[in-house]
Amino acid sequence: MPPPANPAASTSPRDHLNPEQRAAVEYAGAAPLLVIAGAGSGKTNTLAHRVAHLVLGGADPAAILLLTFSRRAAVEMTRRVERILGAASDDPTLARAALAWAGTFHGIGARLLREYAERIGLGQNFTIHDREDSADLMNLVRHELGFSAKEKRFPTKQTCLAIYSRVVNTEAPLADVLKETFPWCAMWEDDLKALFGAYVTAKQRQGVLDYDDLLLYWAHMVSEPTLAAELGARFAHVLVDEYQDTNRLQASILKALKPEGQGLTVVGDDAQSIYAFRGATVRNILDFPQQFPQPAQVVTLERNYRSTQPILAASNAVIGLAAERFTKNLWSERAATQRPQLVTVHDEADQARYIVGQVLARREEGVRLKKQAVLFRAAHHSAPLELELTRRNVPFVKFGGLKFLEAAHVKDLLAVLRWAENPRDRVAGFRAVQLMPGIGPKSAARIVDLVEAANDPVVALADFQPPSSAGEAWATLPQLLGELRTRSAWPADIERARRWYAPHLDRKYEDAAIREADLLQMERIAASYPNRERFLTELTLDPPDATSDESGVPLLDEDYLILSTIHSAKGQEWDSVYLLNTVDGCIPSDLATGSSAEIEEERRLLYVAMTRAKDALHLITPQRFYVTQQAGGGDRHVYAQRTRFIPAAMLDSFEQAVWPVAGGGAAAGAVTAPPQAVIDIAARLRGMWN
Repeated sequence: MPPPANPAASTSPRDHLNPEQRAAVEYAGAAPLLVIAGAGSGKTNTLAHRVAHLVLGGADPAAILLLTFSRRAAVEMTRRVERILGAASDDPTLARAALAWAGTFHGIGARLLREYAERIGLGQNFTIHDREDSADLMNLVRHELGFSAKEKRFPTKQTCLAIYSRVVNTEAPLADVLKETFPWCAMWEDDLKALFGAYVTAKQRQGVLDYDDLLLYWAHMVSEPTLAAELGARFAHVLVDEYQDTNRLQASILKALKPEGQGLTVVGDDAQSIYAFRGATVRNILDFPQQFPQPAQVVTLERNYRSTQPILAASNAVIGLAAERFTKNLWSERAATQRPQLVTVHDEADQARYIVGQVLARREEGVRLKKQAVLFRAAHHSAPLELELTRRNVPFVKFGGLKFLEAAHVKDLLAVLRWAENPRDRVAGFRAVQLMPGIGPKSAARIVDLVEAANDPVVALADFQPPSSAGEAWATLPQLLGELRTRSAWPADIERARRWYAPHLDRKYEDAAIREADLLQMERIAASYPNRERFLTELTLDPPDATSDESGVPLLDEDYLILSTIHSAKGQEWDSVYLLNTVDGCIPSDLATGSSAEIEEERRLLYVAMTRAKDALHLITPQRFYVTQQAGGGDRHVYAQRTRFIPAAMLDSFEQAVWPVAGGGAAAGAVTAPPQAVIDIAARLRGMWN
């Protein structure tokens, strides 16, 4: 290709943006900006260019607040902005200064609360509980109030925490949350209200915050006009990614920071709002344009850079039947003749065989296994497929499983560090002291009480007379706590704690060597943080995905197939996508058809799944599902019908097929069913009585 006639005219980093992306990047009006970014439309690139455009236009990088939904997204966005600024400016310091305030809602909330702690009556040395620790504290309060001894079954600690979290994040009354989401717990409304009040008191007494507190404290902080004005002036520009995934509490924070909307940019796609179970509400993005004195400027990104046009046509048809949405029709320059495959199979076993055959066929055509994905509504839907993949020696990785911070050995070491950071943290202390031999729950409770009440926690711990079974090992705990409390050095603290924990790790776990690898990895991660407080905060808010002790036999194959729930697949893309169980009862789930809002979210789930595909999309509809209620199995079964989200009028957007073809064996590819002669059995039955 010859060079352009005027090379100087093609040096701008924004030259490759399409007109709609450029309009979003360069918008300078007083009203807030809403960017409706369809799947695969270059949302991340557009947002990064907008940040860079603001900096190049003179905005102070330290006055730009960028809120994302994962720390990794914030890091990637920061890197993109730095690259854009590096290409557009000769000033090397400009790129390095950008996005000092980029992170998740919870991460930014933690930083602001730490900074404003004294002004809002919060101790600066607060620690943050993860979900499991919060559930443990909820359970402790539950026991103290006597609710675990009820004659009728009282909600478990996880259910209690889920109810509490939903009330906080949706800003809805407890009675409404119980009625709509937890109806089996409605009889306990008064007791739950007392439990939640006691839980809040316990957190405040111990100087701990849970995930929800990071938003709740922030929201209450900006409800004060003085602090709201101060923070609003501090951040001249606030930009929010994935706005369709925000909850009411997060929307309240944004409106308090920017009540007039000036300087506020939100980017998202109402058609990809699929996290209502976390408290997110699609109403935030649907209602956004009219929530400010000046209606928001809306820019719609419809050009898709991912999928072929037939895949987009089918996806547009599915979401086009949504009850309420921002109108957009994704389009692509990637022409193709193959429409998405709508494949009917006999049962789940045939579904598994069909998918494996297709996956291997595509692999022979040069499409690596990593470039192919099988998606499903619920994790258990993939069980028959996993058996077939194993039988046919096809390696795979399934998104899900035990999270890093849920592993017992990781929680042990973090408990020691958190207790040193905040001796009033009862959950951390209760776990830490039980690492010692001979210390059970009763002794641990007494020890934690003594430490919490003491002026000097280290002295109180050293003066405690442990059971004789604790042996000489006991003396090492107050010594360690004293060393960690002096904050001698970081990350030397974590190495000191790990070495102290090593003999207890060997005593508690048979696979101690494997688990030690996790702790060494955590030590390496710690070295990238400036201090213990930042490390504990960031690791709790954005933990690694998995642990080595859960990874099983090392995957030595050079390639592997991706299995994922639709929720985990959001934001990803693959060359070929296979969607399991495209039938009513699975999509929509039979557990999510209680209201029109739930059904609409299920429609969006199907849309998200379909728009992950770049070149090939297969939607499989098993006709028969076997019901195995007992260990012995059986042949009880139910028949399923195609999902209601693909009605007959939409079938022209798909290529219909059955598999296997009668008499054709289990061929790898699906073949369109030939027309069959109609057999008039009804006439025969009538003739029986002639």
